Amino acid sequence: MAWLLIDNSNTRTKFALGDHEGLKAWRGVLSTAEISEETLEAVTQGADYSAIAVCSVVPEKAAILKRFFESRGPIHFLSHESPLGMAIDYPQPAQIGADRLANAAGALTRHGAPVIVVDFGTAVTFDVISAQPAYCGGVIAPGLGAMSGYLPQKTALLPAIELEEPATAIGKSTTHAMQAGAVFGYRGLVREIIARIRMELPGNARIIATGGDAELIARGLPEIDEVDPDITLDGLCQVAARVFLAD
Repeated sequence: MAWLLIDNSNTRTKFALGDHEGLKAWRGVLSTAEISEETLEAVTQGADYSAIAVCSVVPEKAAILKRFFESRGPIHFLSHESPLGMAIDYPQPAQIGADRLANAAGALTRHGAPVIVVDFGTAVTFDVISAQPAYCGGVIAPGLGAMSGYLPQKTALLPAIELEEPATAIGKSTTHAMQAGAVFGYRGLVREIIARIRMELPGNARIIATGGDAELIARGLPEIDEVDPDITLDGLCQVAARVFLAD
């Protein structure tokens, strides 16, 4: 029997089925703001599962998920106390976001160690897994959407823009100039953080990108070895296997 895997992030909540062999084809998605018992009923209709594993960074929505699913099977909320398949080298592990731990678990299984996961979401997070293997920390920076959305909110004349690859660095319109600043500037931020982490992390770590803006930003960053959109859900699946198959 499959497990229902739920990645409850700030912007979107993704659903998948998985078992001891890995992720299945079925998928679902909701805007996190729209999560309710009614929308959960609709999105999971027809999904056949025996247990539920959740990684959540939104406590209010996690409470709704717990209330809705706790009568539908055993439920596990991923945390630093979950069986991650690695040590944690971090002074206060309870402070590590569940999504970051899921990314680490997925990266270790899918890509080995040492490895650095760059998750381009509402925030961009860098999670570092040493060769030991151990989760040993990372970096949190504003997400690309937050950076590009700030200007139209705080200025009178700058418009909201669609994020896409600029044709040139020298903008020929306000929109073009803003796209160049967002995309090229953001790649610079990511490149510098990766370089600094590499200076401190022994071994030749692979760089894995995931998240909504990963394809766009990784396109111009040769430092990134691979874009892996399923790494969070797969990490959650790995943890679910250790939890539910051990029972």
